[in-house]
Amino acid sequence: MVVLVTTEITDPAITADRKDPMRPARSIASRVFLVLLVAAVVLGALVAVFLVVDAQRATHAEAERVTAATAATVASSPLVVDMLGGEDRTAMSAGLEPYALDVMADAGLDFVTIMTLDGTRVTHPDLDQIGARYLGTIPDAPRPLTEVFTGTLGPSVRTIVPVIGSGGDPVGWVSSGVTIESISETLVRRLPLSVGITAGLVAFGAIGALAARRFTRRIAGDLPPGQVRDAVSSYESLRPLGDAIRAQTHEHGNRMHTAVALLELGRTDEAIDILTETSRQSQSLVDQVTARRAGDPAVGALLLGKASQAKERGIDWRVRIDPDTPRSPLSAVESVAVLGNLIDNAMDAAGEAEERWVEVTLQTAVDGGILLEVSDSGRGIPVPIREQIFVQGFSTKPADTHGRGVGLALVRSVVLGAGGTVAVSEHPTTFRVALPPTRGKAPR
Repeated sequence: MVVLVTTEITDPAITADRKDPMRPARSIASRVFLVLLVAAVVLGALVAVFLVVDAQRATHAEAERVTAATAATVASSPLVVDMLGGEDRTAMSAGLEPYALDVMADAGLDFVTIMTLDGTRVTHPDLDQIGARYLGTIPDAPRPLTEVFTGTLGPSVRTIVPVIGSGGDPVGWVSSGVTIESISETLVRRLPLSVGITAGLVAFGAIGALAARRFTRRIAGDLPPGQVRDAVSSYESLRPLGDAIRAQTHEHGNRMHTAVALLELGRTDEAIDILTETSRQSQSLVDQVTARRAGDPAVGALLLGKASQAKERGIDWRVRIDPDTPRSPLSAVESVAVLGNLIDNAMDAAGEAEERWVEVTLQTAVDGGILLEVSDSGRGIPVPIREQIFVQGFSTKPADTHGRGVGLALVRSVVLGAGGTVAVSEHPTTFRVALPPTRGKAPR
């Protein structure tokens, strides 16, 4: 069974760079600044919402605690118990109204209503409401109850508590409350702290974004993302191409030294055999490269050099190039970067296997584009990391002087930027790059 993972995600940075060639592209430093600034603003907004919601919840909870504590205290007052135990409601109001007003002022509440057992008000901030029935829920059993109810003063958080007489039976009720308007005023007084925290976070984020932009500008200057990618692509193409050419030069140098030594020893036939074999091996690959009508000299040089590298490392080198393969939509630098990195990874993988081979196939795709496949005899890519290998900085290999985690990320970036796809399959491990047909695009 072949497991195939295909990446077909368009890189927005590359797309943005290529939308309008007449419009100057925003530098990568500016993009980093904008992204971090937007992130700071969004984070600040989320924190502000959280602080406001939390302050609202805390204010409401505080109102419930205060009303419950005040109602319980008033209900247990000897004055309230004695007065509600009488029969004269006018006397009750005259004795309890001043007391209720004092409690309201001390506790910062909007009302403290003392009532008889049937809910008739004995006290109220509005004297005209005394003697009327209490607006709110009166529990069926003598127990405290906290609720939000709309009464004569508007919506309020209120707690009603039973007043228990000396005989142990309820003789009345006490209700204390805070209007929602008062709670909102308390919340508004707390908002400056939330606004200050939010402003501090946004300011800190803006400073961080400025620092990030300055640091990025030191590295990338004012280059847009596309040009930064091209610069990395150039480096990543020159490195494998240079390594390949050095390997080829080293191999030919060794053979030439051997041939010269054999000639000096008078062993002419052996010298001729070595030179003939060298010419035959190189010519086979040269024939395939030059047979392609739309070939790229840089890619040909890369393949010739990689053949020498493979021989040095004891890897069986296989190349199949379809002469009818069309012109690549990639530049020479991009082509070498893609192919070079895929071959390097394949050689590293094959070098750890008992049977060592690497195969490169270049042919025409079904849609008229290019299909590039690089296979190797390595042990494969573990399933858990198969989707991570194209992530910048990720690598299963130890870092060297060139760094790790760049090659495959660059391959994906270049291929996606050209409108192609990258896929990985197993048995054997094969990286498959599909590039779209070139439509009226001159070579770069």
